[in-house]
Amino acid sequence: SAKLVGMTLDPGADDSGRLIDPPPADYWPYSGISGPGRAATSASIGQGWTSDLPDVRYAGPDVPRYPVASWSNSASGRMVHERLLPALRPIHHVHIRDTIVRPGPGGWYYMTGSTGDNIWAFNDGVELWRSQDLDHWEYRGLVWSIERDGGWERHWRMRRGVAFRALWAPEIHYINGQWLICHSMSRGGIAVLKSVSGAAEGPYVHAFSPERPIRSGIDATLFQDDDGSVWLTLGAASEIVRLRDDLSGLAGPWRAVRVAEYDLDPSHHRAQCADVGFRHLGYEGATLFKRAGRYYLGVVDRYHGRYSFAVWTAGRIDGPYADRHEVPGCGGGNFFQDHQQRWWVTFFGNDDQSPFREMPGLARVEFDTAGRVRFATQQPFATQPFVDARNK
Repeated sequence: SAKLVGMTLDPGADDSGRLIDPPPADYWPYSGISGPGRAATSASIGQGWTSDLPDVRYAGPDVPRYPVASWSNSASGRMVHERLLPALRPIHHVHIRDTIVRPGPGGWYYMTGSTGDNIWAFNDGVELWRSQDLDHWEYRGLVWSIERDGGWERHWRMRRGVAFRALWAPEIHYINGQWLICHSMSRGGIAVLKSVSGAAEGPYVHAFSPERPIRSGIDATLFQDDDGSVWLTLGAASEIVRLRDDLSGLAGPWRAVRVAEYDLDPSHHRAQCADVGFRHLGYEGATLFKRAGRYYLGVVDRYHGRYSFAVWTAGRIDGPYADRHEVPGCGGGNFFQDHQQRWWVTFFGNDDQSPFREMPGLARVEFDTAGRVRFATQQPFATQPFVDARNK
């Protein structure tokens, strides 16, 4: 109920993730969907949401249906002022974390992400939007519902002393003429769904493993290689597995992702990564793509507090990976080529150095002579051209 909002959660509270009975319908004051949203403009810069337990912060023209905490300086735009990130505006004014955009047939682009008023409390499932130009987005609704379509996903769990059930970072993929969505239930595990209609809007069922998670973890992602093979990884991308050719299950065992050389600079990692001596790929948000015969593996890490992609490259899908470099502020999304073969990275604003918070964004990217990801000078969704301070 609303009494949960604004309280200080006991740091010693039950954080076990154990299964519990569903709470009353009014337990949380939030909506589990974000809804259609509206067109974004430069006025959306400095606005948005920040999700947390138990509070949400908000800045914008609307009056939220739920209590909100003080916005303070939640979107300082420091990365923009320091010329590390283009002066982006959102591509749509709607509450989305973990933005994913993928091209599809007919010139369409499809967008998913973590949605609802507060994903640290609960949400309803997978929402979908589509666009022909990456700027005007049409809402296609809740295409997969935890309650209507889920199995093991319906369980509520205990998180920091409160009832919790949230689907995180759903990704839509179009592979071999088949629409797929991979998702993760926090504290539960990951799944791969398939559309049974041939449409991106579903309905969706489990592609395999309907009775239990494929494995524990969050941030599942799929990748199709040049030879047609399809691969699944998740989280910090420490392991990867090939799927069967008909996408009906795992084709073999998980294999370790190898690293040739680590970045041991503590300022390029979140503090908790000191536990492993900073010898890791990153800590969440895995994404994978291929360019010019090389594999690019992105994993989230904190660079000077920025929620960024640490991008690695390798000649084989399981490594060894090297040449770790930062794509500032853009962690937790994906890279893709549009229908004109231009490269982009998604953005959603997950730290207070961002120009906006928890709304979908896009930045054009290019590749330097060493094959490293860099922001392009011309940015269709920025208020000014970009000059990268790192090139000075």
